[in-house]
Amino acid sequence: MSPALDIFRAVGDATRLRILALLRRMELSVGELAQVLGQSQPRVSRHVKILCDAGIAERRKEGSWVFVALGAAERVAPLIAAIDAWPGEDHWAVADAARLAAVRADRAAAAAAWFEANAGEWDAIRSLHIAESEVEAAMARILGDRPVAKLVDIGTGTGRMLELFAGGARSAIGIDRSSEMLRLARAKLSAQGLDHAELRQADFTALPLDAAAADLAILHHVLHFAQEPEAVIAEAARVLAPGGRLLIADFAPHEREELRTRDAHARLGFGDAQMAGWFDAAGLETAAVETLEGGELTVKLWLGRRPAAQLKEVKAA
Repeated sequence: MSPALDIFRAVGDATRLRILALLRRMELSVGELAQVLGQSQPRVSRHVKILCDAGIAERRKEGSWVFVALGAAERVAPLIAAIDAWPGEDHWAVADAARLAAVRADRAAAAAAWFEANAGEWDAIRSLHIAESEVEAAMARILGDRPVAKLVDIGTGTGRMLELFAGGARSAIGIDRSSEMLRLARAKLSAQGLDHAELRQADFTALPLDAAAADLAILHHVLHFAQEPEAVIAEAARVLAPGGRLLIADFAPHEREELRTRDAHARLGFGDAQMAGWFDAAGLETAAVETLEGGELTVKLWLGRRPAAQLKEVKAA
C-alpha cells in the first residue's frame, strides 16, 4: 500500500495534477512550468519535489536549468489510466494548453535567433564539403529500412539526426554535453512533434544508458571533436545490443589546420584502416564504408555492427 499512498498523496493537489497533465505533453523546465502555471518558481519547485519523491516525475539538470519529465512508465501508467477513466473537462487544462503553446513558440523563436546569429559560421563549415542533404541521403541509404527500436544520437547538437531518424524508431534519445544545444534541439523536436525523443546532457564517453540498450547509434560530425575517438567508439559500442549498429559520419584525413585552431577540431579526419581498428577493438564488425566527395573536405560514412551471435559480456567503459 505504501507506493499507492505516496502517489495519491502526491496528486492530491490541483497544481500537481496540472503539472502532471503538462508533463504528459512534453518535458519542461521548472521555469517553463512556472510560466504556464502562473506561479513562482520556488512554489513550482516544491510541487515538483513532491511529485519526484513519489516517483511520478523526475528531474534532470542541464547547466543552470532543471528539466522535469514523467517518471518511470510502470509507476505512472496506472495513475494516468485512472485519471483518464474519469470523464469531465478541466478548464485549467484548456488554459494551460494555450499557455504551453506559447512556451513552444518561445523555444522556436530562441532557436531561430540563434541560427540567424550563427549562420555565417555554419555556412563556412558546410561550404567545405558536399551538401548536407547529400550526406543525409547517403546515411538513410546505408541504414536502409530496418526497424529501429531504440535510437541513440550521440552529440545530437541541435537534433538534426533525431529529426531525420527518430520518426522511424519506437524510442529515441539525443545526448549532448552542451545545455544550449539541447535547448535548441528541444525547440526543433517540439516543432516537429517528436515528443517521444528524449534529450539528455552527458559526455560522449559516459553515456547515461545501460549496456546493450540500443540497436542504432549515430555519431554525425562529432568524432573529430574527441581527444580520444577510440574511447567514444568503445562507449557507443557498449550500449549496442547484439546485432546493433553504429553509424559514423565524419571527415576523411585532411590538412585544414585552421579547423583545429578556429573550430576546436581535435582530429583532422580519419582513415578507413584507423576506423576499422577502432571498430574491431570495440567488438564491432565493419559492415559498410562510403566516400562522399565533392568539396575541399571529403565526408566518410562508416557503419559498424555488433555481431548478433556475440555472447561475451559487454562491460562498461
